[in-house]
Amino acid sequence: MKKLTHEEILQIKPSVEDVSKAKRSPFVAVLDNVRSLYNVGAIFRTSDAVMLEKLYLCGITGQPPRNEISKTALGADEIVPWEHSDSAVDTIKKLKKDGYTICAVELAHESISYEKADFKFPLCLIFGHEVEGISDEVMELADMAVKVPMLGRANSLNVETCYGIVVYEVLKKLNEKI
Repeated sequence: MKKLTHEEILQIKPSVEDVSKAKRSPFVAVLDNVRSLYNVGAIFRTSDAVMLEKLYLCGITGQPPRNEISKTALGADEIVPWEHSDSAVDTIKKLKKDGYTICAVELAHESISYEKADFKFPLCLIFGHEVEGISDEVMELADMAVKVPMLGRANSLNVETCYGIVVYEVLKKLNEKI
């Protein structure tokens, strides 16, 4: 087996224009006070990979242009549609009004494993602060909560790692419904 060369990868890579015109996936994500700019950049990159409809950066969540975001986003911060809001609560209320199912990715009494979730589209996934998680005010607005099961002593994964796992499961389930 031989891996693709950098030149071969560049040949198959879609152009910015092609990606900008392509149909986006019918789900969005809200980052509720994610503090690490590197996590935000990596989330932009993963959002591009799944053609996320839009990324909402709320509260203290950093926003482009920032070198720390660009370093891990590798250009995705220039392609993925995004918006900043001071209030995740206001953003979630608007998304609910627009018909989105609100899904908190959080440890909660009602959380189910992300693999067992029956996601309804259009869907909004919420990810929270690296230590504090999703704010209580935002949790009150959630229609459902999912978690990534943890088998060891750690109770959670890095927010970007968790983001990647969950959005790819959502994409898988979306493709199964089509």
